[in-house]
Amino acid sequence: MKRKLVSVLLCVTMVGTLAVGCGGKKDEGKSDEASKDSGKDGQVLKVAAFEGGYGADMWEEVKTAFEETHEGVTVELTVDKKIEDVISPSMKAGDYPDVVHCATGREAGLTETLTKEKGLLELTDVLDMTVPGEDVKVKDKILPGFLDTLGTMPYGDGVTYYAPMFYSPCGLFYNAGLLKEKGWEVPTTWDEMWELGDKAKAEGISLFTYPTPGYFDAFTYALLESSGGADFYNEAMTYKDGIWETPEATAVFDTVGMLAKYTEPTTVANANNDNFTKNQQLILDNKAIFCPNGTWLPGEMKDAPRADGFEWGFTAVPAVSKDQKPSSFTFFEQMWIPAEAQNQDLAKEWVAFMYSDKAADIFAKSGAVQPIAGMADKLDADSQLYYHIYDNDAAVAVMGGFAATDPVEGVSMTDSLFNAVNSVMSGDKTVKDWQADVEAASDKLRDAM
Repeated sequence: MKRKLVSVLLCVTMVGTLAVGCGGKKDEGKSDEASKDSGKDGQVLKVAAFEGGYGADMWEEVKTAFEETHEGVTVELTVDKKIEDVISPSMKAGDYPDVVHCATGREAGLTETLTKEKGLLELTDVLDMTVPGEDVKVKDKILPGFLDTLGTMPYGDGVTYYAPMFYSPCGLFYNAGLLKEKGWEVPTTWDEMWELGDKAKAEGISLFTYPTPGYFDAFTYALLESSGGADFYNEAMTYKDGIWETPEATAVFDTVGMLAKYTEPTTVANANNDNFTKNQQLILDNKAIFCPNGTWLPGEMKDAPRADGFEWGFTAVPAVSKDQKPSSFTFFEQMWIPAEAQNQDLAKEWVAFMYSDKAADIFAKSGAVQPIAGMADKLDADSQLYYHIYDNDAAVAVMGGFAATDPVEGVSMTDSLFNAVNSVMSGDKTVKDWQADVEAASDKLRDAM
Protein backbone atom coordinates (compact mmCIF):
# COMPACT_ATOMS: atom_id res chain seq x y z
CA MET A 1 0.00 0.00 0.00
CA LYS A 2 1.25 3.44 -0.89
CA ARG A 3 0.90 5.75 2.09
CA LYS A 4 1.65 9.25 3.14
CA LEU A 5 2.18 8.93 6.87
CA VAL A 6 1.80 11.92 9.13
CA SER A 7 4.29 11.35 11.94
CA VAL A 8 2.95 13.06 15.01
CA LEU A 9 2.99 12.79 18.76
CA LEU A 10 1.33 10.33 21.08
CA CYS A 11 -1.81 11.26 22.98
CA VAL A 12 -1.19 10.93 26.70
CA THR A 13 -4.11 11.72 28.99
CA MET A 14 -2.99 11.35 32.57
CA VAL A 15 -5.51 9.51 34.71
CA GLY A 16 -4.67 9.03 38.38
CA THR A 17 -1.26 7.96 39.68
CA LEU A 18 0.33 4.59 40.14
CA ALA A 19 3.69 4.46 41.89
CA VAL A 20 6.14 2.26 40.07
CA GLY A 21 9.90 1.95 39.93
CA CYS A 22 12.19 2.19 36.95
CA GLY A 23 13.91 -1.00 35.90
CA GLY A 24 17.24 -1.20 34.13
CA LYS A 25 17.86 -2.48 30.64
CA LYS A 26 18.24 -6.19 30.13
CA ASP A 27 20.34 -8.12 27.67
CA GLU A 28 18.92 -8.65 24.21
CA GLY A 29 16.57 -11.62 23.97
CA LYS A 30 17.33 -14.80 22.07
CA SER A 31 15.67 -16.62 19.23
CA ASP A 32 13.34 -19.54 19.88
CA GLU A 33 16.06 -22.13 19.20
CA ALA A 34 18.41 -20.52 21.68
CA SER A 35 15.67 -20.34 24.29
CA LYS A 36 15.35 -24.12 24.35
CA ASP A 37 18.86 -24.38 25.76
CA SER A 38 18.91 -21.29 27.94
CA GLY A 39 17.72 -22.72 31.21
CA LYS A 40 14.12 -21.56 30.85
CA ASP A 41 12.63 -24.86 31.99
CA GLY A 42 9.91 -24.16 34.50
CA GLN A 43 9.72 -20.44 33.76
CA VAL A 44 6.30 -18.82 33.87
CA LEU A 45 5.64 -15.80 31.66
CA LYS A 46 2.73 -13.67 32.83
CA VAL A 47 0.91 -12.04 29.92
CA ALA A 48 -2.04 -9.67 30.34
CA ALA A 49 -4.08 -8.67 27.29
CA PHE A 50 -7.08 -6.52 26.62
CA GLU A 51 -9.97 -8.44 25.07
CA GLY A 52 -11.25 -6.17 22.34
CA GLY A 53 -13.61 -6.79 19.48
CA TYR A 54 -11.34 -9.55 18.18
CA GLY A 55 -12.17 -11.84 21.10
CA ALA A 56 -10.03 -13.88 23.51
CA ASP A 57 -9.57 -17.14 21.58
CA MET A 58 -6.72 -15.80 19.45
CA TRP A 59 -4.65 -15.11 22.56
CA GLU A 60 -5.06 -18.74 23.67
CA GLU A 61 -3.80 -19.90 20.26
CA VAL A 62 -0.81 -17.56 20.37
CA LYS A 63 -0.01 -18.73 23.91
CA THR A 64 0.06 -22.34 22.71
CA ALA A 65 2.23 -21.44 19.70
CA PHE A 66 4.72 -19.59 21.90
CA GLU A 67 4.96 -22.46 24.37
CA GLU A 68 5.62 -24.86 21.48
CA THR A 69 8.59 -22.79 20.34
CA HIS A 70 9.90 -22.14 23.88
CA GLU A 71 10.31 -25.51 25.50
CA GLY A 72 9.82 -25.55 29.24
CA VAL A 73 8.03 -22.19 29.33
CA THR A 74 4.47 -21.83 30.59
CA VAL A 75 2.49 -18.73 29.66
CA GLU A 76 0.10 -17.58 32.36
CA LEU A 77 -2.46 -15.68 30.29
CA THR A 78 -4.99 -13.15 31.55
CA VAL A 79 -7.43 -11.73 28.99
CA ASP A 80 -10.25 -9.41 29.96
CA LYS A 81 -12.34 -6.59 28.51
CA LYS A 82 -11.41 -4.52 31.56
CA ILE A 83 -7.85 -5.71 31.89
CA GLU A 84 -6.84 -2.61 33.85
CA ASP A 85 -9.29 -3.46 36.63
CA VAL A 86 -7.95 -7.02 36.77
CA ILE A 87 -4.22 -6.29 36.95
CA SER A 88 -4.02 -2.88 38.64
CA PRO A 89 -4.60 -4.10 42.21
CA SER A 90 -1.76 -6.62 41.94
CA MET A 91 0.51 -4.05 40.32
CA LYS A 92 -0.08 -1.64 43.17
CA ALA A 93 1.03 -4.44 45.49
CA GLY A 94 4.20 -4.93 43.44
CA ASP A 95 3.10 -7.98 41.42
CA TYR A 96 3.46 -7.03 37.76
CA PRO A 97 2.67 -8.94 34.56
CA ASP A 98 5.71 -9.56 32.38
CA VAL A 99 3.97 -8.26 29.27
CA VAL A 100 0.87 -6.14 28.84
CA HIS A 101 -1.24 -5.55 25.74
CA CYS A 102 -3.25 -2.43 26.53
CA ALA A 103 -3.59 0.51 24.17
CA THR A 104 -3.34 4.19 24.93
CA GLY A 105 -6.50 6.26 24.91
CA ARG A 106 -8.55 3.97 27.14
CA GLU A 107 -10.64 5.47 29.91
CA ALA A 108 -8.65 3.85 32.73
CA GLY A 109 -5.42 5.37 31.40
CA LEU A 110 -3.18 2.57 32.69
CA THR A 111 -0.70 2.77 29.82
CA GLU A 112 -0.47 6.54 30.11
CA THR A 113 -0.01 6.37 33.86
CA LEU A 114 2.95 4.00 33.68
CA THR A 115 4.38 6.10 30.87
CA LYS A 116 4.18 9.22 33.00
CA GLU A 117 5.80 7.42 35.94
CA LYS A 118 8.64 6.09 33.73
CA GLY A 119 7.45 2.60 34.53
CA LEU A 120 8.13 1.04 31.12
CA LEU A 121 11.05 -1.03 29.83
CA GLU A 122 12.87 0.05 26.68
CA LEU A 123 12.00 -2.08 23.65
CA THR A 124 14.50 -0.64 21.19
CA ASP A 125 16.65 -3.77 21.45
CA VAL A 126 13.62 -5.94 20.64
CA LEU A 127 13.53 -4.34 17.20
CA ASP A 128 16.99 -5.80 16.51
CA MET A 129 16.03 -9.27 17.70
CA THR A 130 15.46 -12.08 15.24
CA VAL A 131 11.82 -13.08 15.03
CA PRO A 132 11.51 -16.51 16.71
CA GLY A 133 11.41 -19.25 14.10
CA GLU A 134 12.39 -16.92 11.25
CA ASP A 135 15.49 -15.36 9.75
CA VAL A 136 14.51 -11.71 9.86
CA LYS A 137 14.72 -8.94 12.44
CA VAL A 138 11.61 -7.56 14.08
CA LYS A 139 12.16 -4.05 12.73
CA ASP A 140 12.37 -5.37 9.17
CA LYS A 141 8.93 -6.95 9.39
CA ILE A 142 7.05 -3.91 10.66
CA LEU A 143 5.42 -1.64 8.08
CA PRO A 144 7.12 1.70 7.35
CA GLY A 145 5.81 4.54 9.47
CA PHE A 146 4.86 2.58 12.56
CA LEU A 147 8.32 2.93 14.06
CA ASP A 148 8.82 6.49 12.86
CA THR A 149 6.03 7.93 14.98
CA LEU A 150 6.17 8.99 18.60
CA GLY A 151 3.17 6.76 18.99
CA THR A 152 5.79 4.11 19.82
CA MET A 153 8.31 6.52 21.38
CA PRO A 154 6.24 8.39 23.98
CA TYR A 155 9.08 10.44 25.48
CA GLY A 156 10.24 11.94 22.20
CA ASP A 157 13.77 10.68 22.75
CA GLY A 158 13.94 8.19 19.88
CA VAL A 159 13.61 5.23 22.22
CA THR A 160 10.84 2.69 21.64
CA TYR A 161 8.71 1.74 24.64
CA TYR A 162 5.52 0.62 22.89
CA ALA A 163 5.43 -2.25 20.40
CA PRO A 164 2.88 -1.42 17.67
CA MET A 165 0.13 -4.00 17.54
CA PHE A 166 -3.11 -4.49 15.63
CA TYR A 167 -3.63 -1.54 13.33
CA SER A 168 -6.97 -0.33 12.14
CA PRO A 169 -7.75 2.40 9.63
CA CYS A 170 -10.56 4.51 11.07
CA GLY A 171 -13.19 6.18 8.94
CA LEU A 172 -16.89 6.23 8.21
CA PHE A 173 -18.83 2.97 8.03
CA TYR A 174 -22.11 2.79 6.13
CA ASN A 175 -24.55 0.44 4.43
CA ALA A 176 -23.31 0.26 0.84
CA GLY A 177 -26.48 -1.62 -0.07
CA LEU A 178 -28.63 1.34 0.97
CA LEU A 179 -26.66 3.80 -1.13
CA LYS A 180 -26.86 1.49 -4.13
CA GLU A 181 -30.61 1.09 -3.66
CA LYS A 182 -31.16 4.84 -3.45
CA GLY A 183 -28.67 5.72 -6.17
CA TRP A 184 -26.72 7.91 -3.76
CA GLU A 185 -22.99 8.53 -4.22
CA VAL A 186 -20.48 8.32 -1.37
CA PRO A 187 -19.57 11.95 -0.54
CA THR A 188 -15.95 13.05 -0.94
CA THR A 189 -16.50 16.63 0.27
CA TRP A 190 -18.51 18.09 3.12
CA ASP A 191 -20.71 20.02 0.70
CA GLU A 192 -21.64 16.65 -0.80
CA MET A 193 -22.22 15.33 2.73
CA TRP A 194 -24.76 18.05 3.46
CA GLU A 195 -26.50 17.43 0.14
CA LEU A 196 -26.79 13.73 0.95
CA GLY A 197 -28.00 14.59 4.45
CA ASP A 198 -30.86 16.62 3.00
CA LYS A 199 -31.83 13.81 0.62
CA ALA A 200 -31.74 11.25 3.41
CA LYS A 201 -33.71 13.48 5.78
CA ALA A 202 -36.50 13.70 3.23
CA GLU A 203 -36.79 9.91 3.49
CA GLY A 204 -36.62 9.79 7.30
CA ILE A 205 -32.96 8.76 7.46
CA SER A 206 -30.31 10.64 9.45
CA LEU A 207 -26.90 11.33 7.94
CA PHE A 208 -24.78 10.55 11.00
CA THR A 209 -24.44 8.78 14.32
CA TYR A 210 -21.49 7.88 16.58
CA PRO A 211 -20.91 5.23 19.29
CA THR A 212 -19.56 7.50 22.07
CA PRO A 213 -17.87 10.92 22.10
CA GLY A 214 -14.57 9.08 22.53
CA TYR A 215 -14.83 8.02 18.89
CA PHE A 216 -14.40 11.64 17.93
CA ASP A 217 -10.67 11.32 18.55
CA ALA A 218 -9.89 9.54 15.27
CA PHE A 219 -12.62 11.49 13.50
CA THR A 220 -11.33 14.86 14.71
CA TYR A 221 -7.70 13.99 13.97
CA ALA A 222 -8.72 13.25 10.38
CA LEU A 223 -10.67 16.53 10.17
CA LEU A 224 -7.73 18.52 11.49
CA GLU A 225 -5.23 17.09 9.03
CA SER A 226 -7.67 17.49 6.15
CA SER A 227 -8.28 21.10 7.08
CA GLY A 228 -4.73 22.43 7.38
CA GLY A 229 -2.34 19.65 6.34
CA ALA A 230 0.49 17.96 8.20
CA ASP A 231 2.22 21.06 9.58
CA PHE A 232 -1.00 22.46 10.98
CA TYR A 233 -1.83 19.09 12.48
CA ASN A 234 1.52 18.83 14.22
CA GLU A 235 1.14 22.36 15.59
CA ALA A 236 -2.26 21.46 17.01
CA MET A 237 -0.84 18.33 18.60
CA THR A 238 1.92 20.35 20.27
CA TYR A 239 -0.37 23.08 21.60
CA LYS A 240 0.96 25.98 19.51
CA ASP A 241 -0.27 29.27 20.88
CA GLY A 242 -3.49 30.34 19.18
CA ILE A 243 -3.67 27.24 16.96
CA TRP A 244 -7.26 26.46 17.95
CA GLU A 245 -8.36 29.97 16.96
CA THR A 246 -7.03 29.77 13.40
CA PRO A 247 -9.33 29.58 10.35
CA GLU A 248 -8.29 25.96 9.84
CA ALA A 249 -9.33 24.98 13.35
CA THR A 250 -12.50 27.06 13.17
CA ALA A 251 -13.50 25.17 10.03
CA VAL A 252 -13.20 21.89 11.94
CA PHE A 253 -15.33 23.09 14.84
CA ASP A 254 -17.92 24.48 12.43
CA THR A 255 -18.05 21.19 10.53
CA VAL A 256 -18.87 19.26 13.70
CA GLY A 257 -21.36 21.96 14.67
CA MET A 258 -23.10 21.54 11.33
CA LEU A 259 -23.01 17.77 11.70
CA ALA A 260 -25.08 18.11 14.86
CA LYS A 261 -28.02 19.13 12.65
CA TYR A 262 -27.75 15.85 10.75
CA THR A 263 -27.15 13.49 13.68
CA GLU A 264 -29.78 10.85 14.51
CA PRO A 265 -31.89 12.17 17.44
CA THR A 266 -31.36 9.24 19.84
CA THR A 267 -27.59 9.23 19.43
CA VAL A 268 -26.60 11.43 22.37
CA ALA A 269 -28.77 9.51 24.84
CA ASN A 270 -27.06 6.24 23.89
CA ALA A 271 -23.53 7.58 23.36
CA ASN A 272 -22.07 5.89 26.42
CA ASN A 273 -20.23 2.68 27.29
CA ASP A 274 -23.46 0.84 28.13
CA ASN A 275 -25.54 1.66 25.06
CA PHE A 276 -23.10 2.48 22.25
CA THR A 277 -24.09 -0.59 20.25
CA LYS A 278 -27.56 0.92 19.87
CA ASN A 279 -25.99 3.75 17.92
CA GLN A 280 -23.95 1.33 15.83
CA GLN A 281 -27.16 -0.58 15.15
CA LEU A 282 -28.65 2.54 13.54
CA ILE A 283 -26.62 2.07 10.37
CA LEU A 284 -27.58 -1.60 10.19
CA ASP A 285 -31.25 -0.61 10.45
CA ASN A 286 -30.95 2.19 7.83
CA LYS A 287 -31.84 4.82 10.43
CA ALA A 288 -28.49 6.60 9.97
CA ILE A 289 -25.99 6.48 7.11
CA PHE A 290 -22.50 7.09 8.50
CA CYS A 291 -20.84 6.04 11.76
CA PRO A 292 -17.17 6.74 12.63
CA ASN A 293 -15.38 3.61 13.80
CA GLY A 294 -12.47 1.23 13.28
CA THR A 295 -12.15 -2.06 11.47
CA TRP A 296 -13.31 -4.01 14.51
CA LEU A 297 -16.90 -2.76 14.01
CA PRO A 298 -18.11 -5.52 11.63
CA GLY A 299 -16.85 -8.19 14.04
CA GLU A 300 -18.40 -6.41 16.99
CA MET A 301 -21.78 -6.33 15.23
CA LYS A 302 -21.55 -9.68 13.43
CA ASP A 303 -24.54 -11.17 15.25
CA ALA A 304 -26.70 -8.04 15.11
CA PRO A 305 -29.83 -7.96 12.91
CA ARG A 306 -29.62 -5.87 9.75
CA ALA A 307 -31.72 -4.53 6.92
CA ASP A 308 -32.25 -6.62 3.79
CA GLY A 309 -29.42 -6.13 1.33
CA PHE A 310 -27.07 -4.75 3.97
CA GLU A 311 -23.44 -4.54 2.82
CA TRP A 312 -20.60 -2.99 4.78
CA GLY A 313 -19.10 0.12 3.21
CA PHE A 314 -16.14 2.16 4.40
CA THR A 315 -14.76 5.54 3.37
CA ALA A 316 -12.27 8.14 4.54
CA VAL A 317 -13.41 11.31 6.29
CA PRO A 318 -14.04 14.00 3.64
CA ALA A 319 -11.52 16.82 3.53
CA VAL A 320 -12.50 20.06 5.26
CA SER A 321 -10.34 22.11 2.89
CA LYS A 322 -10.60 21.82 -0.88
CA ASP A 323 -6.79 21.97 -0.93
CA GLN A 324 -6.44 18.77 1.10
CA LYS A 325 -7.29 15.11 0.61
CA PRO A 326 -9.71 12.95 2.60
CA SER A 327 -8.02 11.49 5.66
CA SER A 328 -8.15 8.33 7.71
CA PHE A 329 -6.65 8.12 11.17
CA THR A 330 -4.75 4.87 11.65
CA PHE A 331 -5.31 3.56 15.13
CA PHE A 332 -2.94 0.95 16.45
CA GLU A 333 -2.77 -0.80 19.77
CA GLN A 334 0.30 -1.14 21.95
CA MET A 335 2.13 -3.87 23.83
CA TRP A 336 4.66 -3.04 26.53
CA ILE A 337 6.78 -4.48 29.29
CA PRO A 338 6.57 -3.01 32.80
CA ALA A 339 9.91 -1.91 34.18
CA GLU A 340 9.13 -4.08 37.23
CA ALA A 341 8.53 -7.24 35.17
CA GLN A 342 10.37 -10.24 36.63
CA ASN A 343 11.06 -12.08 33.35
CA GLN A 344 12.18 -9.29 31.06
CA ASP A 345 14.29 -11.35 28.65
CA LEU A 346 11.49 -13.84 28.09
CA ALA A 347 9.00 -10.99 27.84
CA LYS A 348 11.06 -9.52 25.01
CA GLU A 349 10.97 -12.84 23.22
CA TRP A 350 7.17 -12.82 23.53
CA VAL A 351 7.04 -9.36 21.99
CA ALA A 352 9.32 -10.45 19.14
CA PHE A 353 7.10 -13.49 18.58
CA MET A 354 4.13 -11.20 17.96
CA TYR A 355 5.66 -10.36 14.57
CA SER A 356 6.17 -13.96 13.49
CA ASP A 357 4.12 -15.24 10.57
CA LYS A 358 2.70 -17.89 12.90
CA ALA A 359 1.38 -15.37 15.42
CA ALA A 360 0.26 -12.87 12.77
CA ASP A 361 -1.74 -15.56 10.96
CA ILE A 362 -3.48 -16.52 14.20
CA PHE A 363 -4.41 -12.91 14.88
CA ALA A 364 -5.57 -12.36 11.31
CA LYS A 365 -8.10 -15.20 11.58
CA SER A 366 -9.90 -13.07 14.15
CA GLY A 367 -9.54 -9.90 12.09
CA ALA A 368 -6.66 -8.46 14.13
CA VAL A 369 -4.02 -7.28 11.66
CA GLN A 370 -0.41 -6.88 12.68
CA PRO A 371 1.50 -3.99 10.99
CA ILE A 372 3.42 -6.45 8.85
CA ALA A 373 3.82 -6.16 5.10
CA GLY A 374 1.39 -8.38 3.22
CA MET A 375 -0.94 -9.13 6.13
CA ALA A 376 -3.84 -7.13 4.69
CA ASP A 377 -3.75 -9.29 1.56
CA LYS A 378 -4.47 -12.38 3.68
CA LEU A 379 -7.79 -10.99 4.88
CA ASP A 380 -11.19 -11.75 3.42
CA ALA A 381 -12.57 -9.47 0.73
CA ASP A 382 -14.68 -7.43 3.17
CA SER A 383 -11.72 -6.72 5.45
CA GLN A 384 -9.47 -5.81 2.55
CA LEU A 385 -11.91 -3.02 1.77
CA TYR A 386 -10.83 -1.22 4.95
CA TYR A 387 -7.10 -1.83 4.71
CA HIS A 388 -6.86 -0.65 1.11
CA ILE A 389 -8.30 2.76 1.93
CA TYR A 390 -4.88 4.34 1.32
CA ASP A 391 -4.32 2.70 -2.06
CA ASN A 392 -3.25 5.00 -4.89
CA ASP A 393 -2.75 7.84 -2.39
CA ALA A 394 -6.54 8.37 -2.28
CA ALA A 395 -6.52 9.21 1.43
CA VAL A 396 -3.90 10.48 3.86
CA ALA A 397 -3.02 8.17 6.75
CA VAL A 398 -2.80 10.07 10.04
CA MET A 399 -1.04 8.63 13.09
CA GLY A 400 -0.64 9.70 16.68
CA GLY A 401 -2.20 12.39 18.82
CA PHE A 402 -1.39 15.01 21.41
CA ALA A 403 2.07 15.53 22.84
CA ALA A 404 2.76 14.15 26.28
CA THR A 405 2.66 16.65 29.14
CA ASP A 406 3.00 16.69 32.86
CA PRO A 407 -0.47 16.37 34.38
CA VAL A 408 -2.39 19.60 34.85
CA GLU A 409 -5.14 19.31 37.44
CA GLY A 410 -8.58 19.55 35.87
CA VAL A 411 -7.23 19.87 32.31
CA SER A 412 -7.58 17.23 29.61
CA MET A 413 -7.72 17.56 25.84
CA THR A 414 -9.75 14.37 25.79
CA ASP A 415 -12.41 16.03 27.92
CA SER A 416 -12.22 19.44 26.26
CA LEU A 417 -12.06 18.33 22.62
CA PHE A 418 -13.71 14.91 22.45
CA ASN A 419 -15.91 14.27 25.47
CA ALA A 420 -17.56 17.65 25.04
CA VAL A 421 -19.09 16.52 21.75
CA ASN A 422 -22.22 15.17 23.43
CA SER A 423 -22.90 18.65 24.82
CA VAL A 424 -22.32 20.23 21.41
CA MET A 425 -24.59 17.73 19.70
CA SER A 426 -27.36 18.25 22.26
CA GLY A 427 -27.07 22.03 22.05
CA ASP A 428 -26.01 22.41 25.68
CA LYS A 429 -22.68 23.92 24.54
CA THR A 430 -22.19 26.31 21.63
CA VAL A 431 -19.49 25.68 19.05
CA LYS A 432 -17.79 28.95 20.03
CA ASP A 433 -17.69 27.99 23.70
CA TRP A 434 -16.36 24.57 22.77
CA GLN A 435 -13.62 26.13 20.67
CA ALA A 436 -12.68 28.55 23.45
CA ASP A 437 -12.48 25.73 25.99
CA VAL A 438 -10.13 23.76 23.75
CA GLU A 439 -7.84 26.76 23.24
CA ALA A 440 -7.79 27.38 27.00
CA ALA A 441 -6.88 23.75 27.69
CA SER A 442 -4.19 23.88 25.00
CA ASP A 443 -2.65 26.96 26.62
CA LYS A 444 -2.36 25.20 29.97
CA LEU A 445 -0.94 22.01 28.53
CA ARG A 446 1.61 23.86 26.42
CA ASP A 447 3.26 25.13 29.58
CA ALA A 448 3.38 21.56 30.95
CA MET A 449 4.72 19.91 27.80
